[in-house]
Amino acid sequence: MDRIICVVGPTASGKTALAVELAKCTNGEVVSCDSMQIYRRLSIGTAKPTVEEMQGIPHHMIDICEPDEDFSVSRYVEMATPIVEDILSRGKTAVIAGGTGLYVDNLIKGGEFAPTPSTGCRELLEERLKTEGIEVLSEELRAIDPAALEKSQGNPRRILRALEVWQETGETVTAHNERTAALPPRFDPLWIGIDFADRQELYDRIDLRVELMVRDGLLDEIREVLGSGIPEKCTAMQAIGYKEFIDAMAGRSTVEAAIAQVQQSSRRYAKRQLTWFRRNPSIHWLRREPGQGAEEIFSAARALVTDFDK
Repeated sequence: MDRIICVVGPTASGKTALAVELAKCTNGEVVSCDSMQIYRRLSIGTAKPTVEEMQGIPHHMIDICEPDEDFSVSRYVEMATPIVEDILSRGKTAVIAGGTGLYVDNLIKGGEFAPTPSTGCRELLEERLKTEGIEVLSEELRAIDPAALEKSQGNPRRILRALEVWQETGETVTAHNERTAALPPRFDPLWIGIDFADRQELYDRIDLRVELMVRDGLLDEIREVLGSGIPEKCTAMQAIGYKEFIDAMAGRSTVEAAIAQVQQSSRRYAKRQLTWFRRNPSIHWLRREPGQGAEEIFSAARALVTDFDK
């Protein structure tokens, strides 16, 4: 196995603290696998680890792009892979930690991504979307790759992506995905997942985290980012914990209602995360019992690492 540990689980479960603990005891460095912590200046609402929380452990893939930049899983893998390989080449352990299942799964699997066209293909398709409408492009995709059309669920972005892959490469995105799915994974890590025996305890942690974010200045963070010219409709600002407070600050809601909405949306997101990760049979789940402290989880994780090293 590679000297890689993946720490996964739902939001607010304690992944950051466990990742730091494991990095400390394995001569490791942390690679964040969070689709929101990549954005500069979005710190409070994304629960980025503070300098104190990092405890001197190097952290990678945090603050790597601006909030109005387009980002994708392929770009994440392209940037994170050489970082992981560099950590391993120096004889250290790469501790990959985060709750964005799509990112961590693709980072571990590796393989090819369909290329991003650089010939103006995308721009032409976007113009056609404006002038001809999504129905015309959908029918065009149906003739080329009906499986991709069905999977798109009518999402224009996915439809355009499938068409541009076909036009650029001559291979359908469905055929590409089937071909690359058969490739062996790039890395072979130890997987550790955090869950709670009492789901309400996790939900209470989520609710408290949102309240603390507001207390620690989340609204000021949002005002500062928007004041710098970042549009409120960009992808990053539409994430949970930002869009709700933007509505409140614009008078479309209240701060109290926004807090409740963020808490509810975060609880639902946690359920989706658990559903995603439970499909992975390689994950060793550490269930936090009621009243159990973080140290018990740390101890159980360290024991898994010891077995991993044998």
